[in-house]
Amino acid sequence: MVHTYQSPVRVYKYPFELVMAAYEKRFPTCKMIPVFLGSDITHEFESEDGAEHIVERRCRLNVDAPYLLRKIVGVEYLIFIQKNHLNRRNRTLDITAHNESFASRIAIHEHCTYSVHPDNPEWTCFEQDASLDIKHFFGFESTVEKIAMKQYTHNIKKGKEVIEYYINELISEGVTYIPPWVGPTAEKEENPSQDSGLRSRSDSVGSQHSRHSMVLGATAATMLSKTPSTAPPEVAGDPQVTIKTDQSTDKIDDDYIARFLGHLTMMEESQLVQLRGCLQKTHKGKIPKDAHILRFLKAREFNLEKAREMLVHSLAWRKLHNIDRILEGHQPPEVLEKYYPGGWHYCDKEGRPLYIIKLGQMDVKGLMRSVGEELILRHVLAVNEEGLKRAEEATRKRGHPVSACTCIVDLEGLSMRHLWRPGIRALLRIIETVEANYPETMGRLLIVRAPRVFPVLWTLVSPFIDENTRNKFMIYAGKDYLGSGGLVEFMDKQYIPDFLGGDCYCDVPEGGLVPKSLYQEDLVDKSPEEQPLSYDSLYQTAAVVKEFPHEVLVEVPERGSVVTWDFDILKGDVTFTVFRCRQTRPSIPLHQHHVGGTTTCVGSVQYIDKNMVVGRDISIVEPPNICRDGDSVQGSHVTSQAGSYILQWKHFESTKPSFDFPLTSHKSKVMYHTELLPSAAFRGSMTSLQSCQSGFSSLSAGTAASSQSIAGSSCPSR
Repeated sequence: MVHTYQSPVRVYKYPFELVMAAYEKRFPTCKMIPVFLGSDITHEFESEDGAEHIVERRCRLNVDAPYLLRKIVGVEYLIFIQKNHLNRRNRTLDITAHNESFASRIAIHEHCTYSVHPDNPEWTCFEQDASLDIKHFFGFESTVEKIAMKQYTHNIKKGKEVIEYYINELISEGVTYIPPWVGPTAEKEENPSQDSGLRSRSDSVGSQHSRHSMVLGATAATMLSKTPSTAPPEVAGDPQVTIKTDQSTDKIDDDYIARFLGHLTMMEESQLVQLRGCLQKTHKGKIPKDAHILRFLKAREFNLEKAREMLVHSLAWRKLHNIDRILEGHQPPEVLEKYYPGGWHYCDKEGRPLYIIKLGQMDVKGLMRSVGEELILRHVLAVNEEGLKRAEEATRKRGHPVSACTCIVDLEGLSMRHLWRPGIRALLRIIETVEANYPETMGRLLIVRAPRVFPVLWTLVSPFIDENTRNKFMIYAGKDYLGSGGLVEFMDKQYIPDFLGGDCYCDVPEGGLVPKSLYQEDLVDKSPEEQPLSYDSLYQTAAVVKEFPHEVLVEVPERGSVVTWDFDILKGDVTFTVFRCRQTRPSIPLHQHHVGGTTTCVGSVQYIDKNMVVGRDISIVEPPNICRDGDSVQGSHVTSQAGSYILQWKHFESTKPSFDFPLTSHKSKVMYHTELLPSAAFRGSMTSLQSCQSGFSSLSAGTAASSQSIAGSSCPSR
């Protein structure tokens, strides 16, 4: 198995040249890196103007392994090859390294970069990525893997101290500034008198800087001292602070992680950076906030692929059901406002927003027969969206990460009437929806005044609750919540609600029985399939089966019109192609394929006959594009002619088995929205998508805002 690591951006609040001078002081040996035994330069090159310097060296590293393993491999030290490319003109240092010892058995590769902070030329950024692939190692593959990962983690942490140590040493020697490199011509023009005053500031390190620039390297294979330490930046205002390194990619900063996301291990940071980068490639312009990405990683125990799969399906769900706009003008029906006994109430001791629900006073049957299961579900989703918003605001105000909420569930009044079958079904559906789309948002759930009937309800519900979430439940029977270990352990006494024995007024609705006069007959016993969560969504879904692609016909009245599309692959892989018909096509589909034989399961539609020939009957105007499971694709085509255009999604078999099962299902699923825009309304594909209200996730708003650097300068939204 190949292990990969991608660091966040590390920032030194020192100029590039001073960081380089500190880096040089580690050679030829470094007392802070005892495993580094020394190195020999095998190749060196310096440009005539001194702007570029390339050094390749062979490094010897102590074997930090158990005695038995050292005897078996028969070596006392390992050899690594590193190559450093210092570009003084661009103010960058590029480092690559790989192992020479046991190269046929173990492959270690590392790449590191020092560069100038994009928003503050007086600061220096550092990034690194690495991979470890243990192919075979005398039957000790697992042991070597554990040793390597442990040593790697230790060295990364140790490496944060090294540069800071030598920078402080330089400062103690009186060296606080080293001028940036300038070309010989520019230097002569700017300083014809060879001003000794300017040079005196760097005399103490100038000769060393020119003499030892070839050793600006790193013993990459041991993963040592690559990660610079950075003084905590002065972060203000926006909860999303990132380093913008180019026009297309914002990179996350390690100090931002500590300030707004909390303590993460080295590998957890790496998984966050990698998942974020993956989403930037597949969900351009729509990636959620880092705190939201982190919740999905935690829910899947930082398994990158499982977290990605869970997250991309959740993003598609949000788009399909218009969840991003659920809080815009959200006004629950009067029945819910009066009889839904839940509401927000201050916060707990850790600053988490506190939500209280008097479940024992809820008339589940009355609410369902008055407003329906779907409106109750949408109200619960609105509460969860409000919780995300409140947690983000708490993080900004309190100065420490607040990623979840606390909930108090009061069961006073719970009875057998709450075990109504449709009510239990609705509750399980709500739990399933929340678990899939709002993971790790529950910090603590306190169940108080649990009656004797509660174990029956718990037996029905608990199997559907994630184990990590169940571990956050605290259940109090009778008046146990009033004593030590009760509510006072989790919230300040001044905020304990009056109805739970405290002195704080709580305006959460009392609930109670819903008058039967408010019942709506058309909601009685209606199944969820007959009540779509979002009946006004712009998006449609279609099943794409092998031999039966799904096609959308777009009639273009005049040339210059723009066909736009926005789609997500919910399952499987597909190819997406845009055709233009050379003859008039009928508005009625040639074929419709129904999946499962039911009206509730969406099938596919075809307009292109199998006998039609490309070049004679149809033309390809947008070539086939392979789209993978979880991809989110947006684009547009400016039409050169009027006529019929067809957007086609076709099942793609990325891997074909050596033999095929006759009952194998070759099916993909697509959620899509298309729109035809007149030429005058088109200003680029992204603008066209926004004009048709395409589902750009509101969760990405903070990420776009995060394009502010640590220095506080703003950057354009992605």
